[in-house]
Order: sequence, then structure tokens, then C-alpha cells
Amino acid sequence: MARAFPLHKLRNFGIVAHVDAGKTTTSERVLFYTGMSHKIGEVHDGATVTDWMEQERERGITITAAAISCNWTPSLIADRIDPELKYSFNIIDTPGHIDFTAEVKRSMRVLDGAIVVFDGVAGVEPQSETNWRYADEAGVPRICFINKMDRTGADFERSYDSILKRLSPKAVRYQLPWGSEENLKGVIDLLKMKAYTFEGEMGMKVVEVEIPEEYKADAEKYHAELVERIVENDDAQMNAYLEGNVPTYEELQKTLRKAVIANKIFPVMTGSALKNMGVQRILDAVVDYLPSPVDLPPVKGTNPDTDEPETREPSDEAPFCALAFKLQTDPFVGQLTFFRVYSGTVKAGSYIYNSTTGQKERLGRIVRLMADKRTEIEEVYAGEIAAGVGIKDVKTSHTLCSEDKPIALEQIVFPEPVVAMRIEPKTKNDQEKMGMAMKKLSDEDPTFKVSTDDETLETIIAGMGELHLEILVDRMKREFGVEANVGKPQVAYRETIQHEAEAEYKYVKQSGGRGQYGHVCIRIKPMVALEEDETVKKNVTREDHYEFVNNIKGGAIPNEFIPAVMKGCKEAMARGFVAGYKMEDISVELFDGSYHDVDSSEIAFRLAAIHAFKDAAKRAGAVLLEPIMKVEVTTPEKFMGDVNGNISSKRGLVEGMDDRDLVKVIHAKVPLSEMFGYTTALRSMTEGRANMTMEFDHYDVVPPNVALEIKKARGVKDIEEEA
Repeated sequence: MARAFPLHKLRNFGIVAHVDAGKTTTSERVLFYTGMSHKIGEVHDGATVTDWMEQERERGITITAAAISCNWTPSLIADRIDPELKYSFNIIDTPGHIDFTAEVKRSMRVLDGAIVVFDGVAGVEPQSETNWRYADEAGVPRICFINKMDRTGADFERSYDSILKRLSPKAVRYQLPWGSEENLKGVIDLLKMKAYTFEGEMGMKVVEVEIPEEYKADAEKYHAELVERIVENDDAQMNAYLEGNVPTYEELQKTLRKAVIANKIFPVMTGSALKNMGVQRILDAVVDYLPSPVDLPPVKGTNPDTDEPETREPSDEAPFCALAFKLQTDPFVGQLTFFRVYSGTVKAGSYIYNSTTGQKERLGRIVRLMADKRTEIEEVYAGEIAAGVGIKDVKTSHTLCSEDKPIALEQIVFPEPVVAMRIEPKTKNDQEKMGMAMKKLSDEDPTFKVSTDDETLETIIAGMGELHLEILVDRMKREFGVEANVGKPQVAYRETIQHEAEAEYKYVKQSGGRGQYGHVCIRIKPMVALEEDETVKKNVTREDHYEFVNNIKGGAIPNEFIPAVMKGCKEAMARGFVAGYKMEDISVELFDGSYHDVDSSEIAFRLAAIHAFKDAAKRAGAVLLEPIMKVEVTTPEKFMGDVNGNISSKRGLVEGMDDRDLVKVIHAKVPLSEMFGYTTALRSMTEGRANMTMEFDHYDVVPPNVALEIKKARGVKDIEEEA
């Protein structure tokens, strides 16, 4: 089967936003206008295509990233049937809620562009900033869409200003709203200097008209600003412009496209998805300004055999290379593995090589997705997104490639969970099912972690927030039939050290016959992040939040015992020192020791390392760390004093306040442990008129008095004894 669309007509993009900015409503319009659905599903009716999970429809929020493939003919082309004029879109609708931020992060990795949706009333919100940061990290070109311009209190200029101040000064007006609130009539294009209305059923027909007289002065002013920003990116056009020769519309478009792809300009568009205004022009902008795979540099990776850098061109003729970015359990076909093909092609039924694990697997079937619906296809080409059926051992972030030309792409790094709770099955039958359910869910979601308490043998689940865990427990019940009792949400504390310390430990045991002998000298210190171009030295093993440096000289400890020392230190870190929480960001240096020809063994060195690490942690200023959340409270002015006082009583730090229409927005940093049940307390404090959003910001040292309470709750009476 030949490729349906040439590579330059392919667009892989995502729709991202803060919760309630209108992202799913926008996605539903996209599906309708591209002919993928015959009626528009509304979030408030629980009838959307992209929000297909029961939990999503009940709560009116997006939980999982939905992948959609569709075609688009630019809206101003009269012949909408001609296949030569169509473009192919692969769209991912991502969640807006902070608890499901992993979905955004992994989607950004495989997308070539993004539409970032903002609420015209609220402007930039906390999750908008996080999504923007993820897009920056992945180098994804963006188009901004200020939505909900029909709402009371919507203000384009204020929202635009919040983008400039809080996200990027590279944003520039590409459109203006024609009217506002209930009088919104359409949009004004500042590059083409035309206005557009959206008529007929669901605004299907895009009509180009002249700019109304009352908007001409503003349009001309901002047109000049836009042109200046565009020509700055092309020396020849800049010189011509300075000489008084304005480039043509086509020339400006071409330069703007290059600038958007290079992340030098972020065009800002506007409209109202709910009122069917502006979405088609955004799809036109996706065609005009967001990149195809051909416009982007070759994907970079390393050869897993030689560790040498490798690249792959976006071409069907290049060796096959793809990244698995998401797993999803399907009740009918089992595990679906979503992957983005960067180069080459792959057919259903062929064998693929997993360079991350070094295993070969058979790709049984390939399907193209429409949210929860599937179309089976024979072959996937470079630049496309699809899902594989029948691949058993592939996990999120694994690289799939041809065995004769292996490549390992950079893995996706996910945030660590911050909330944990205990869970136990109600019956013995549930116990078996629960283990399987949790394995499948943790494979699907890298931010969902399952562990066992060594002392109580209870199962502990950890995730990004209360809602995240609530949804996962609900999914266990509905999808896997697991009934379980859950404990109260608890904070996922961490431990670390504050300064350097050394320790020596000799583990010697004589019990008749062969004894045990292991002797280590270690130095521990806070781990330092690598510089951008810095490589890891040969004697250093570096993992997430842990570094082991082997500085043994002259064979003081034989090489076969070194991994046992490393393992022992990791084990000690997992047990914790202050209150039994996992220790992080520690560099361990093994610099001396001794061994016995007969009595030395791996277990002796492992135990010596555990004891030495604990001795060193005593002297290295071990402390508890707690997650600090970035909190944003929107409240009427009359309650501002109460809200501020309440935040301070929760060990919070108010960092600033600003005005948004008739309400005040308070920005604060508050420990997560103080935020459980806060929404309810806030509503009762403000007559139900205030609301809040929060997201994880960083880990910080727990004050000594609070640390003492945590230790008491954990049953830690004496640190020395615990160690």
C-alpha cells in the first residue's frame, strides 16, 4: 500500500491547555470541520469523541491523551473534494489537569507542533505555564489560540499581555477579535488584512470580508507591528522594508513559516470554539505555519552497540526508527502501543527490534486511531503516528528500529509522584486481579508507582495528586473488576543530605567454616547536575537521583564486588535514614577498602555498604524533603485578607497578587501536606466564590518541628535507633 499523503503534507500537532480553557471543545470542532464526526459533541453533554473514557465524560475533564487522524483542505479553497489539495493531520488532544501532566509531556516528545489554547477571561493559568515549559524543552513550534472570546469578561489584550509577560515575548498578534462577548462576530487577520465570519451550520462556511471601519486603525497599527516582527527574520526582506518596500503577502507568509518553525515567533489567534468562530482559520494556520516532518532536523540518538551519535532522516527510504510514547490497555485487543515513526516504514506482521531491551518482537497488527475507535492498516510510513497490537515487552519511551541499523533515542523523563496512599484488596479473589491491574496501569502511566512497605507488607500506590489516584482506583474497579479499600492520601516525602561526609565499615563474621568479610570506605555528598555538554566519566554510574563513583586504586577491592557495594548503597537509600522515606540526589564515592581471599563475598560487601552509608548519612546532615506546590487562588477582593491569612497559616508563602476583571488572583507556594481538603475550606471561607489551581513546583527541606511530627507518625522514636 502506497503512502496516502506526501510527507510535506503531513502535520503532527497537539492541542494543549490549562483545564477548562476549551481544549476538548476546540478538538471536537476540528473533528467536525475535518469530516471525522457528523455532529459536534459537547463536554457539558458528556458526548465528546476525544473524551471517550467513562470517567472523562462524568467529570467533564480530559484524563488520557486521545490520538486522532484526519484530513483537511484549507478553508478558503472552493474545491474541498480534490484529494490533491488535502493535508493529513495527526492530532493529540491532551489533558489540562495537573494530575495528568505526564500525558502532555510524552505527547510533546512526538509532536512537531502545538496549538496552545487560553481562556479569554483568565489568560495564562498555572498549567499553561507547565505545558509551555514542556513545549520549550521539546523545541515544539506553537500557535496560540485565545478562546472563549464570547464570554462575559473576555479581554483579548489582557490575555495577550499575560502570554507576553508569563510565557514568551516572542508572541505576536496574528488576529484580532471582531467584537467581544455576546457581540463577537468573527476575527480579523492582521497579515492578510481581511475579516472573517463563520456562517451556515456550525459555522462551516468561512466568509472573507473587508475589515469594518471602526477596526481599521487598530488593524493597521498591529499589521505594521506584525510585518516588522516577520521581516526581522530575513535580512533581504528587512533591508527592502527599511527602504520602504513592503514584501508581498506570500513572501511574508513564507518568512513567518520559517520563524514559527524556528521558535522565533508564536502567532496569537483568537475566536470562540463554542460559538464556532475561528477554528477553521487555526487549521489553515497549522497548514501554513506548523512544520511537516520534512521541515525539522533529523532525529538524534545513539548507537546502542558503540554509544556513537546517530541520526535518522525523515524519509521512507531510511532505516526504520520509532519511539513508543504511550501504552493503553484495550478490553478487545489487549495492549496497544502508540508509536511515532521518525524514519523508514514498518508493515504489520514484521519483526521489530527494541534497542532499549535488545529484544526482537513481532508486530502483529497496526491500527490508526480515532480516540477509542480503530482502523486497521497494513503499513506505517515516516512521520506517522499509529498503534501496534501484539507487542508484549515494549514500555513507554522504548526505541523500536531495524536490527541491522540499531539506534536508541533519548528517553522521556517523567516527574516523580508526590501523593501516596495504601491500598488493599477486599477479598482473596481481588488480590490476584489487583496485582495484574496495577501492573497494566503502571505500564500505561509512568507517573503511577506501586511499592510494598517493607515493615507492614502493605501495598502503596503513588501518583501526581488525589484526583490521579482516585481515577486509577476507579479504573481498577470498572476495567478490571477489582474491589479495594484505600487509605487516606499521604504526601510522598523524600530525604537527602546537606553536606559531604565519610564513613568506613568492616563487616566481619566468623561462624565456623567459611566466614564473611567486606570492608569499604565511602564518601557521600549532594549530587550535582551535569552541565549541558558534560559527559559522564568512565568510573561513574549515573542514574535518576543517584550517582556512584568507583575510585578504587590498585585492586583494594576486586571488580566483582564493586556492583555489590553500589547495590548496598542504593538499598540503604531506598530505606531512608530520617523517617524511612527514599533518599535522593546523593553521590556515593567508593575510595578504599579491603578484602579476604576466602571469606569475602558479594553479600558481605553489600552489608558493609549499607552500614557505611548509614554511618555517613548521620554526619552528612540528612533531612526530610516535602513537595511544595505552586498555588493560584482566584477570589473576590472582600475575601482576600482571609485567604491570605489562611495561606500563611498553612506555612505558605504569598509571592504576589494581580487583578483579573473583578477578582484578585493570589500566587503562593504552599507545602502539599497542608493542601488536602483545601478546596472545600476555601469555598466555605468565600461563600463558594473562590477557586484554586495547584501544581507541583519543587521539593524543599521540612522545618524541624514538622519533621518531628512526621517521624512520630511513622513510629520513628530515635534516629540513631532507626539508622
